[in-house]
Amino acid sequence: MLNVPSQSFPAAGSQQRVAPAGQSRNKVALKPGHSLLDWIRLTKSGRDLTGLRGRLIEVTEEELKKHNTRNDCWTCIRGMVYNVSAYMDFHPGGEEELMRAAGIDSTELFDQVHRWVNYESMLKECLVGRMAVKPSPALQGSFNYSTLLLILIYLFPCCPVLIVQTSHTVGKVQVCLHKSVKDKWMKVGQPLEHHDTFIQCKDRELFYRECVLVSKSDVTHDTQVLCLQLPPGSHMQVPVGRHVYLKTSLQGTDVVKPYTPVDQSLIPSSQSSAEMGSDLNLMIKLYPDGLLTSHLASLPIGSSLSVGGPEGSFSMRILHDVTHLYMLAAGTGFTPMARLIRLALQDLTSIRKIKLMFFNRQERDILWCSQLDELCTKEERFEVEYVLSEPTDSWKGRRGRIDACMLQNFLERPEKAKCLVCVCGPAKFTELAVQLVRQLDFSEEEIHIFQG
Repeated sequence: MLNVPSQSFPAAGSQQRVAPAGQSRNKVALKPGHSLLDWIRLTKSGRDLTGLRGRLIEVTEEELKKHNTRNDCWTCIRGMVYNVSAYMDFHPGGEEELMRAAGIDSTELFDQVHRWVNYESMLKECLVGRMAVKPSPALQGSFNYSTLLLILIYLFPCCPVLIVQTSHTVGKVQVCLHKSVKDKWMKVGQPLEHHDTFIQCKDRELFYRECVLVSKSDVTHDTQVLCLQLPPGSHMQVPVGRHVYLKTSLQGTDVVKPYTPVDQSLIPSSQSSAEMGSDLNLMIKLYPDGLLTSHLASLPIGSSLSVGGPEGSFSMRILHDVTHLYMLAAGTGFTPMARLIRLALQDLTSIRKIKLMFFNRQERDILWCSQLDELCTKEERFEVEYVLSEPTDSWKGRRGRIDACMLQNFLERPEKAKCLVCVCGPAKFTELAVQLVRQLDFSEEEIHIFQG
C-alpha cells in the first residue's frame, strides 16, 4: 500500500505508468500467501518488523539515508520513519516501485498516488520512530525550538484571531482560535481578490463521513449497487468523473478502496445528473476472494461504512466545445462513463455524437445492458457497441479484444470536429487502449484516462 510516485515517478516505462502524466497504473501479481489479509496476519504475529525489538528512536536525515537496500529499507512519511523491508513482497506496486522510497522522505511521492491509504494502520508494526527535527539556521542561537510559537492572524481589522502553537515534541500542531473582541461577529469581511473559498487544498487529510447502508440491488450476477445514506443534514456533491473512498476496519486494520458513484438510473430525468443528495450509489463488483468486496457482500442493511472524498482529476473544462465524445470501457470501468453519458445528453448540447464501446467477457457481465439499449432507442445522439471476449455461439455482436481495426472504425473524426476519448478499465486494457488511440493520431489533450 506504500505506492510512492514523485515528479518523475513512476519512471518512464515503469509498469505503473500508462500515460506520460501517470494517470493510470498496473498492479503486480503477488506471490501466494502475500495478500493484504496475509500482511495483516503477519503484523499481528508478534514478529519484530523493525529490527529494533520494540524501541522507538529519533532518526536523523543521515541515518535514514543509510537504510536504502532491499533487506534494510526505511522511508519517512509525514515525519514518521518506517522499516518497510518486510512489506516488499506484499506491496501491490512491486518491489521496484517501493524501493524508490528507500532512504528518503517519501511524503510527497506517497501523496501523489495513495494519499488516501491509511498507512499509519497498515505500517504501525513497522514504525521505527520520528524524524529528528532540524531547526532552521536562521533560528538557531536566538530561538528555543521547543518554545511555544505565537502567530497573530488578522482576518479583518476589528477582530484579530490568535493561533497558539504547541511544542514540536508532540509531533502535531494544535491550533487555538481566540476572539480579541468577545462581541458577536456580524460579518466576516470581504474575500481578497482572486481568492476562492472552495479552492482545493491538496495537503488536507481526507474527511470521512459515517454512512449507513440502506439497500443493495443486483446489476449482474456479481455486481451490485450499494445505496449509502449520508449522516443527517449532510449532502455530498460528487462532480462527474470524480470518485470517493470506502473505508472499513477488518481485523483491526483499515482497508480503503476508491469507487466512482453512479446515479440511480442511466436514463436521464428532470433532475440534473450533477446533483447528488443525501444518498450515494456505488456500483461494486463483488470478488469472492476480495478482502473488501467479500465483506461488502455479507454486510447487512443498516451497517455503517466510512466514505471519504470526493477526489479525482477529471475536469468539466475538457468538455468545452467537444462535438464527439467517445468512451472505451471494460468491466466496471463503465462506472465513470455512466454519469458522463447522462451529463452529456442532458446538459451538453454542443456534443453531437456520444459513442460507448463496452468490453466484457460474457453477455451476463454487461452492466446496465437493458438501460443502455433503451437509451439508444430514445437518444439519437447516443450509440453503444458491445464487445465480448468469451461469447456464446448465439452472440451476434462484436467478438474479441480491443484492437486497432475496431477502433479505427469506431473513432470517427468528422471535419472540424473536436473529439474527446475517455478510457477506463483494468490496467492492461487501459494501457493498450491508450496506445491504440494515440496511433490513430489523437493528441494527449484529446484523451482522458479515468483512474481505476
